[in-house]
Amino acid sequence: AQQPGTPLSDQEYNHFFKFLQITIQASTACQLRELYGCKNSLVQRLDKYENHGVIPPGPICSELRGNSFFRNFCTFSLYRCIMKKYFLKV
Repeated sequence: AQQPGTPLSDQEYNHFFKFLQITIQASTACQLRELYGCKNSLVQRLDKYENHGVIPPGPICSELRGNSFFRNFCTFSLYRCIMKKYFLKV
């Protein structure tokens, strides 16, 4: 274990910035969704990419405990964006 206050190792920096980059990209996709809505062609392409070419019809069940049911994929995606749970899966 590293001492508190010491810099990250090269491997730890790579992991840290890779995660940060992915999170920034997810946040950007959420901003597009919030600005243009789920019917926007770019947003739909992202949704299809995330789901192997098809946007799943509703209802959507997720890995989320408690509130695991969503009317459709758009509602589920908006929830992920609002809650900043970018990597929550259906």
